[in-house]
Amino acid sequence: MCKTRLSRWLSRLGAAAVFTICIMGGSAVADVTFVGSSGDLSAEATFAIDGSNLVVTLTNTSEVDVLVPADVLTAVFFSIVGDPALTRISAVLNAGSTVFFGGTDPGDVVGGEWSYLNGIGALTPDGETQGISSVGLDIFGPGNRFPGNDLQAPESPDGLQYGITSAGDDTTTGNTPVTGENALIQNSVVFTLGGLPQGFDLEDIFNVSFQYGTDLAEPNFPGEPDEPGEVIPEPATFCLLGIGLAGTALRRLRKRS
Repeated sequence: MCKTRLSRWLSRLGAAAVFTICIMGGSAVADVTFVGSSGDLSAEATFAIDGSNLVVTLTNTSEVDVLVPADVLTAVFFSIVGDPALTRISAVLNAGSTVFFGGTDPGDVVGGEWSYLNGIGALTPDGETQGISSVGLDIFGPGNRFPGNDLQAPESPDGLQYGITSAGDDTTTGNTPVTGENALIQNSVVFTLGGLPQGFDLEDIFNVSFQYGTDLAEPNFPGEPDEPGEVIPEPATFCLLGIGLAGTALRRLRKRS
């Protein structure tokens, strides 16, 4: 009698656990990366979810020497379904990155030189509604900056300073703006934006483009998902695995009873 009650109780407990695993699922995507190139220019932007935050890693992936301001990556534009207004949390150097001809705030913070704004679709090259930029582009202003000090005058976002130079840049070659007049980051910055809407999925991000130089007339090209096949509903797999394991355990328990 006791074994029968125990078996029933464990059976209900197992079913409840599996049900909980299943309903906790949704679409779980680690990250999605958009890549783009034009001639010698190339860049990538990786978007990831961290709780209610969106983490954007912007990288200049070119191996070619930077010779003029139009070779410097200064902004990424993108659209999000519903165009939510996110909050600016931080902008820091990515691991292994450095600043030429300038410094950072403690903790490798460069937020005072970068800005974020939504609702800009009427101003961007291809109607992108959101943007992260180190230059004004007649779109961004000081009130749109991430937390941090203005690290190089004039007041940011303005001019070329703290744009992202290429991985292959030789800082001794090129014209004056890229050989000491402006602080430049090599090769990547990580931005954290808060306040993602409930139900947000990385597939809600689209229409990504990369902006170079200090004017919208300078190079801009689209980014495409690097490996879209990696965007998979992982919790469904865990759910099926859980059901299988629970079924096996319950069958063994009943045989013993």
